[in-house]
Amino acid sequence: MSDLTLNEAIDNIYTSLRENNADIDVHIAALKAAMAKEGAKEAVFDPAKLAQNNRQGRKTMQSYFKKRGVAVGFKA
Repeated sequence: MSDLTLNEAIDNIYTSLRENNADIDVHIAALKAAMAKEGAKEAVFDPAKLAQNNRQGRKTMQSYFKKRGVAVGFKA
């Protein structure tokens, strides 16, 4: 796994979500590593870039990422 910045890791998550969650667990692990490196407590996503930009989709995403040790927030 290469050293990604937090923004690069988040961009990879967006790409994975657009591609039907391809390699999502690998990208979540990279995101978690980038967050630890940069000292971030939460990954903040833009809801407009999500495949399912509704409450249920966001809650499902938060739950899935939380199970993998990543706190997720969304821009207002």
